[in-house]
Amino acid sequence: MVTRGSDIGGRLAGLEQAVTSSAGRLDDSVVDEASAVVTRAGTRLKLSADHTVVALAGATGSGKSSTFNALTELELSAVGVRRPTTSWATACVWGTEGAPELLEWLGIPSRHQVTRDNLLSAGSKHPLEGVVLLDLPDHDSTEVSHHLEVDRLVRLADMLIWVLDPQKYADAAIHDRYLAPLATHQDVMLVVLNQIDRVPQERRSAMVEDVRRLLVADGLTGVPVLAVSAREGTGMDELRDEIARKVASKKVTKQRLDADLRAAAARMAELTGNAKTPSLPRERVAALEDAFAEAAGAPTVVRAVEDSTRIRANRATGWPVTAWVTKLKPDPLKRLHLDLGAAGKELTGSARTSVPTANQVQRAKVDSEVRSLVDEVSVDLRPSWANAVRQASVSRLPDLGDRLDKALAATDLGAERIPAWAGLVRVLQWLLIVSAAVGAVWLGVLALGSYARLPEVPTPEWRGFPVPTLLLLGGVGLGILLALLCRVLVSLTARRRARSADRRLREAIGQVSEELVIEPVRTELAAYSATRDGLAEVLR
Repeated sequence: MVTRGSDIGGRLAGLEQAVTSSAGRLDDSVVDEASAVVTRAGTRLKLSADHTVVALAGATGSGKSSTFNALTELELSAVGVRRPTTSWATACVWGTEGAPELLEWLGIPSRHQVTRDNLLSAGSKHPLEGVVLLDLPDHDSTEVSHHLEVDRLVRLADMLIWVLDPQKYADAAIHDRYLAPLATHQDVMLVVLNQIDRVPQERRSAMVEDVRRLLVADGLTGVPVLAVSAREGTGMDELRDEIARKVASKKVTKQRLDADLRAAAARMAELTGNAKTPSLPRERVAALEDAFAEAAGAPTVVRAVEDSTRIRANRATGWPVTAWVTKLKPDPLKRLHLDLGAAGKELTGSARTSVPTANQVQRAKVDSEVRSLVDEVSVDLRPSWANAVRQASVSRLPDLGDRLDKALAATDLGAERIPAWAGLVRVLQWLLIVSAAVGAVWLGVLALGSYARLPEVPTPEWRGFPVPTLLLLGGVGLGILLALLCRVLVSLTARRRARSADRRLREAIGQVSEELVIEPVRTELAAYSATRDGLAEVLR
């Protein structure tokens, strides 16, 4: 019994996987043909495994119908000029159980079916028990419908018997159209040289050898050649025994399906090749992300983060007397619309930025890096797969501008957060301002009292210096010194924030690169790998 759990079932699953994975990537005609083989084989596996479909095919005048009648021992097919011009095949069945479904699949009308059991007396088992013998239309008929029917049934039959006649056995029509293309199916084929009675006895062996020579030229090195005469019965017992032997082995159906699957897989493998599935080189991926970052304007944004952090931090920690000057400087992030905040995004309805769009040079660099990545990945792939990878790599690039802009807008740059130490600095700055103010007021009061010749009020000192003077000079001097120190801290903070923003931007841009280029390429490589694995399962 041929089932999906057997070797043939594994090969069928392998070819099905290869067809699914290669659809739209390999030549449509090759994939469609393989898909038809999968469907055909899958259907045949569900039908009777106790029957073997044996098809007799041949040219007009080859004696094919006479051979059919001799095998069935009945006058079922019209012979010679009496043969009807029908595009239907005639079927004779030995053993009815399970046969109706098989005949329906074969598309043989009931009026062209004969059950051989009903015409025999009860007794021992017939040598052809389990055979569905088909007499096909002439393959060289002038009727197109005959050609189509022959081609259809040749694809469906489990075993093929080619009936040749001594005058036309070298006809290119049968060799080029059928025998040579079916070189992979020689295990399920027989060649019958009919009407051997018309050949002089001394020439028969040479003619059979000549037929074998032509078959070898077609790639059929192991196909048996039987010389028969259906009219006189010569060699018919040997032909019947050969059919019975093959049918009794219960291997013909499997061999036919196996040959179909292998032939379809071989055609796909020729287009697919056997190169190992390539991996994406890290250097190329990193170079692509760099090109994306430049196209997105990431360097501009990073500089804006650093400048904005410096402006905001200086404003928060600078000498309050002069810090107001920084408010006159425009905030770089606000100019790029990268500091809108949640409320601003709600008002605009989007997170659109004002970062300059990629110029021609930047876009050309992106295209160049994509090509370089694809060229390196597909260097060993066959043209069909290399083209599939190439098309996938650029399929989503039209969305590049919008996706990069959204990535920038959605990235938390961290520039709006004031350093934690800024609050302490601000308190110290105001304390110093208050002390300077107290000192100034104190000195003013003292000067006014002296000017008004009021009694002198004792002025406290610290280590010989008047306290009011220390408060004034110390408050101003330490405030300026603290502001200068803060500038150093602000510069360090700005650079650290810029590095952090650069890292976050590149992570976001890397996701865009992954989505627009890397993932589509990986999908094609995964399809290539699945196709190779499926074909390897068929051809193992």
